[in-house]
Amino acid sequence: MRHLIRRLSIYLLAIWAAITLNFFLPRLAPGNPAELYFYRLETHGSINPAALKALEIEFGLNTTDSLWVQYLKYLNNLIHGNLGISITFFPSSVGDIIAQNIRWTLVLLTMSVLISFTLGTLIGVFLAWRRASALDTALSSVMMFLYSILYPWLAFMALYFLAFSLGWFPIQDAYDAATVTPGWNLDFLLNAADHAFLPALTIVVSTVAGWMLTMRNSMITTLSEDYVLMAKAKGLTSRRVMFAYAARNAILPSVTGFAITLGGIVGGSLLVEIIFNYPGVGFSLFQGIQNDDFALTQGILLLVIVAIIIMNLIADLLYAVLDPRAGQERSM
Repeated sequence: MRHLIRRLSIYLLAIWAAITLNFFLPRLAPGNPAELYFYRLETHGSINPAALKALEIEFGLNTTDSLWVQYLKYLNNLIHGNLGISITFFPSSVGDIIAQNIRWTLVLLTMSVLISFTLGTLIGVFLAWRRASALDTALSSVMMFLYSILYPWLAFMALYFLAFSLGWFPIQDAYDAATVTPGWNLDFLLNAADHAFLPALTIVVSTVAGWMLTMRNSMITTLSEDYVLMAKAKGLTSRRVMFAYAARNAILPSVTGFAITLGGIVGGSLLVEIIFNYPGVGFSLFQGIQNDDFALTQGILLLVIVAIIIMNLIADLLYAVLDPRAGQERSM
């Protein structure tokens, strides 16, 4: 319990620091988003100059308030779940924009990361167990080749050949709005899966090698440990030694990386969403940065930071389950 309280305190402090930096850093940049939006409105016709003051108040950028007063108001809004109004998608709130786009990001990237991590880890365990074999040499070489391929190049090639030339998969969007209606029905789910297959495939192919190489190297080191040799000497089955003794400890370095990857999912993948024209929060973040949209940028970045911190806390607690020695050392 003492260890849990200490870790929670550290992560809460990290969240507060992230919130503080998330507030101050955008405001150090030159320019006033409210003024930019005001001038954008002026291009469509005459507008009352008093509207600029109203826009500043609406966007939480009231220049009559000091920076610290704005900061306290920002914290108060966060406590009440108010992330502000987006300039890019005015008058929509940041919460509504995130809620609208994050479902596509979560489904696509979560499934892709889970598949990639599972495949890469299992392949890494198997190759380490059969190290120096012909299969290990051949498959490791293939994985190294995939690991060296840049994702944009792989995505463009898949999009050109499988979607544009052969017409096997859709080129853009998350579903065909002209033929299906969103909902929990088979037609929509199959159509959405068809649109998500190609971006998911390229994500898996481009990332599975990284998980495999990490697990294989860690597994090879673990196989030389005394407790693994003792398990073999006891006559335990190869499967039990491989998974219950070697893989269980070898996977520890991958747990933190997996947790960070899962936490970062909520921020979307900008390259995926641009190349495949797939809706998600990653492209919304890009739009927010382009338009000096403080509220939208802060909301998405804060969501990513908090998610990563929470997943790191979960990974930290899982260490004690996967390796009891870690829990004993940290509780001292």
